[in-house]
Amino acid sequence: MNSDQLKGSVKDIAGKTQRKLGEALGSTEQQVKGALTQAEGKVQKAVGDVKQALKRR
Repeated sequence: MNSDQLKGSVKDIAGKTQRKLGEALGSTEQQVKGALTQAEGKVQKAVGDVKQALKRR
């Protein structure tokens, strides 16, 4: 696992947590921020996956 995969996974989990907390509190702003952080994490993890695949070649 490379650093992009790790950082992406952490952002994904943090975003999901923030989104769920926003849902619990009824805060649309926190839900949106959490969803954006989660999406950013998924993209960063995907970049890490590509880098890992290229490294194996």
